[in-house]
Amino acid sequence: MPSVVVVGTQWGDEGKGKIIDLFTGSAQHIVRAQGGNNAGHTIQIGDLEYKLHLIPSGILHPNTQCYIGAGTVIDPKVLIHEIKSLEERGIDTKERLWLSPAAHVIFPYHCLLDTLLEAKKGERFIGTTGRGIGPCYVDKANRIGIRIGELVRNDLFPKLLKSVLTLKNEKLTKLYNEAALSYELLLEEYSSYADTLRPYVVDVETRIHEALEKGENILLEGAQGTFLDITVGTYPYVTSSNTTASGICVGAGIGPRAIDHVIGVIKAYTTRVGNGPLPSEEKNSFLDHQSAREFGTTTGRKRRIGWFDAVLARTAVRYNSLDSLALTKLDILDNQETINICVAYSIDGVRTEHLPTLSCDIEKIIPIYETLPGWLTTTENITSIDALPPNARAYLQRIEQLCGVPISVLSLGPEREKTIIVNDPFTHEVAVR
Repeated sequence: MPSVVVVGTQWGDEGKGKIIDLFTGSAQHIVRAQGGNNAGHTIQIGDLEYKLHLIPSGILHPNTQCYIGAGTVIDPKVLIHEIKSLEERGIDTKERLWLSPAAHVIFPYHCLLDTLLEAKKGERFIGTTGRGIGPCYVDKANRIGIRIGELVRNDLFPKLLKSVLTLKNEKLTKLYNEAALSYELLLEEYSSYADTLRPYVVDVETRIHEALEKGENILLEGAQGTFLDITVGTYPYVTSSNTTASGICVGAGIGPRAIDHVIGVIKAYTTRVGNGPLPSEEKNSFLDHQSAREFGTTTGRKRRIGWFDAVLARTAVRYNSLDSLALTKLDILDNQETINICVAYSIDGVRTEHLPTLSCDIEKIIPIYETLPGWLTTTENITSIDALPPNARAYLQRIEQLCGVPISVLSLGPEREKTIIVNDPFTHEVAVR
């Protein structure tokens, strides 16, 4: 049975939460494999809206097993708050949500150092969420991080915390002239979190492999987007984890050959939160932020907006070995008389159809556009591809041609029912067009 990866193809906020929720009904196991509470998924079910930052979206389906994998970083306070918020709305997480003991733990010193370092960066200011994600991954790379499996061990955690906090307090007091953090208070606070989370900690990687061996359906949900990847993203304006399909596999503890289908979620236009290059950006946006719902799930910040960037999309197809696209927010373009697609770049007068490696070169890009006519009619209640306005169909076909992969899902609004599934990666059912 299939294992499917859902990955963002832009800079996050593509609508992955809805697409993940859509296919969760076909999967028995849902895995969140990387990142932390710097990312967010918004899922609309009827009149109810759920915003999740750590817990996999599949928790909203009662028959799923949900996992937070080894590649993640977990703020226990945030996770416990999410668990309680879900339970207050009648969604039980016990015996359904599981944490990898290899996931790393975010502490207050991570959040504090995140803010302090960002303030010192000057022109290299990134615009991080300040949630301590980067400093936690730094500790992981430096091999001084504390993992969930260690947090819940009373024989290990006090000694590890004392050792790490000594290093952090030296940095806080001597480099940043900040007050030292109290070992006793941190130990008390995090020991309380450990008591709450201990029943959730299991050997997640083994459970996932057992599910694979049984032929059960597995959905791996990506956080953020391809071009926020620490390795292939628009560095330094990136996150601190690997956000591509291969990074998701590593974070879940499985190999790439276990994956049957990779879906790239992509907006019908392009957005980005925070600093960094956005080649097709329109400073005077062609969309209204409020009606387009273009505010970050995690930060609430207004998103920057640009036209669909086919060069960027093709690059994401290559980085993720995408099998298909889930295109979201087509309905937001309903009132556009004309619609631009960025088909190439001009850099210092030279045309290229490839994304440069360095952000300083990406910043020089002048987008080369192909202009298509809009459709000037609502699409949000349409239930088949053939029922779309001809110009909307032409727009989708052009995106498929430029990206080199088919569109398997089309989203026409935030609600579940406002979706056209062209080809289901789990059942392989092809919709009547």
